[in-house]
Amino acid sequence: MAALAGVDRKTARSYTNAAALAGLDRGGALDQLTDELIGAVIEAVRPDRPDGHGQVWEVLRANHDQIVKWVEEGLTVVKICDLLERRGTAVPQRTLHRYCTQCTEYRGRRSAGTVPVVDGEPGVECQIDFGRMGKIFDAESGRNRVVHALIFTAVYSRHMFVWLTFNQTLEAIVAGCEAAWQFFGGVFKVLIPDNMTPIVPKADSTDPQFSVGWTEYSQVRGFFTDPARVRHPQDKPRVERMVQYVRGNFFAGEDFADLADAQARAQVWCAGKAGQRIHGTTCQRPAVVFAEREAALLLPAPAAVYQVPIYAEAKVHRDYHIQVDRALYSIPEHLRGQTVSVRADGELVKAFHGGKLVKTHPRQPAGGRCTDPADLPADKTGYAMRDLTRLIATAAATGLISASTPNVCSITSCRGHACARCTGCWGWSNATARPR
Repeated sequence: MAALAGVDRKTARSYTNAAALAGLDRGGALDQLTDELIGAVIEAVRPDRPDGHGQVWEVLRANHDQIVKWVEEGLTVVKICDLLERRGTAVPQRTLHRYCTQCTEYRGRRSAGTVPVVDGEPGVECQIDFGRMGKIFDAESGRNRVVHALIFTAVYSRHMFVWLTFNQTLEAIVAGCEAAWQFFGGVFKVLIPDNMTPIVPKADSTDPQFSVGWTEYSQVRGFFTDPARVRHPQDKPRVERMVQYVRGNFFAGEDFADLADAQARAQVWCAGKAGQRIHGTTCQRPAVVFAEREAALLLPAPAAVYQVPIYAEAKVHRDYHIQVDRALYSIPEHLRGQTVSVRADGELVKAFHGGKLVKTHPRQPAGGRCTDPADLPADKTGYAMRDLTRLIATAAATGLISASTPNVCSITSCRGHACARCTGCWGWSNATARPR
C-alpha cells in the first residue's frame, strides 16, 4: 500500500489505523469510503493547524534561541537532535531539519557531483586523514590548545576510529596507528594517507618519498602505504567526508575535561554511535559489517607497542662524543669533527658514517653518558677514564715512579678525586703526555 501511494510505510499505517478506528472494515465493499469517513480519517491524521504546524513545532519554538546558537556554531541537524534529546526533548529529525531551514540561518550541505568508486576487497584498504576539531584544555601547558583528529576509515565497511592529538608529528601518527590496530583487532594491508610531512616529506604523484621513520614502521607492521595525490581529496573520499562527521557529530557542542577524557569518549563513540549507525551509502551498520566480513582478514594485531626511534644527524665534538636526546655517547677518535647519522630506540643508539655502522651504545637517560675507552686517544684514555691503575703503570714505565712507591696505595684509595689536587698520578700522567 505504501509503495502504491508513494509514501512512507509509517505514514500509510497511520492512515489505515485511523480508518479502522473510524469504522472501516478491511474486508468490506468500496461503498464504505464515504465523505464522512474520509473526513474523520483526515481529522485524525491531520488535525486542523492554524499555522500549518503541529505540537513538535511548538516544542522547537520553545527552544529557538538554543537551536539558533547551535546553528551559528556550525552544528549539524543530527548533532542538534542528539543534544535536544539529552535535554529531554525528543523530536523527529526531519521536522527539526525543516525548522532549522525555515527559522534559522541553517543552509545544510551543498550538493556537488561526484563519481562513486567501487569498494575494494574487505580487510585491505584503510584511509587516514587529519582534521582540525577545536580546542581542549591541556593540563601540561595550562591552556587551551587546538586538537586534531587522526581518523581511520575502513574502505569496505566504513567502520572508523578516531585518535586525538595536539601534534601532527611522526610520534603522534604512529601512536594513533598503534591505538587503531588495537581497536580494529588487526592491521590493514594498505594505508592511504594524505601527504602529511611526517609520512611523505617529498610528495610526488608517481614516486613519493617516505620518511625513514615511517618506512621502518610500515615494514615492522607489514602494511603498504599508498598516499593520495597532492590536492586530490577525491583519492580518499571515505575518510575525507568523515572529518566533517566527526567534527559535527562527536566533537561539536561537547565539554571535555582534557585530552584523555576526549579520547576515551571518542573510542566509545566510534564503537557505538558511529559504528552502529545506518550508513547513508551502504545502508548497513559499519561495525556489524566489519565484524562479519573484515575483522578476520586483517593482519595480526601487534603484541607490543611500537617505540618510535629517534633519527638525527649529530656532530662529533672535540671530546669525541655526540649528544642524542640530551645524553652523550663516544665515537671513534678518527671521526672527530665529522657528522654521523644516529638511530636511537628504547635499547640501543647506533651511529652511522657513510652508510656504515661505526658505533653502538646502550641507550642512556637524559644527562647520562656512555664512553668506550677504545674511542679515545691512547695517551688520554687513562686521564679521561680516571683509570688509576693505568696511570700508575704509565708513570712507572717512564721511570718517574717505582711500582713499589709507598704513596701508590694512598693514591689508589683516593679513587681519582684527591689526585686531581695533588702531584700524584694525574701529574705523572701529564708529565709523560706533555713536553716540558
